[in-house]
Amino acid sequence: MKDLKKGFTLIEVLVVMGIIALLSTVVLVAINPARQFAQSRDTQRTSNVTALLNAIGQRSVDNRGIFETDCVAGIIPTTATAIKSGTGGFDMYPCIVPTYIALMPTDPKIGSFTSATDYNSGYTVARDSTTGRITISAPSTEIATPAISISR
Repeated sequence: MKDLKKGFTLIEVLVVMGIIALLSTVVLVAINPARQFAQSRDTQRTSNVTALLNAIGQRSVDNRGIFETDCVAGIIPTTATAIKSGTGGFDMYPCIVPTYIALMPTDPKIGSFTSATDYNSGYTVARDSTTGRITISAPSTEIATPAISISR
């Protein structure tokens, strides 16, 4: 009687390893956690831009269509300007928080908020000088192309 050894051949092991590698690659591409997190941050940016625009709209409605009534920030600039405290920005915090929005939204990756006098939302605001439409943009999007921008 012949003595047969049980086991797998080298070819069988290599084929199984190849199939496992192929399936794991497909699963990682489908799941891709980095892309999922980037999409999540872009969704947060869209939500924040909409919330800021809604707060500006509500303030304007309460002031008969004029945003800057009794607002220390003044008139919304006609060029895209960062919504932040300090020089070089449009500080709308005292005009909309807490009456029209609970907290100042900040970009999930580059925005910062320490206090009402020390923040950088990571978003920009501009007013069309002809139509008066307000545009809020999130210039640091990760997946959305072009950048997230909403006008009203």
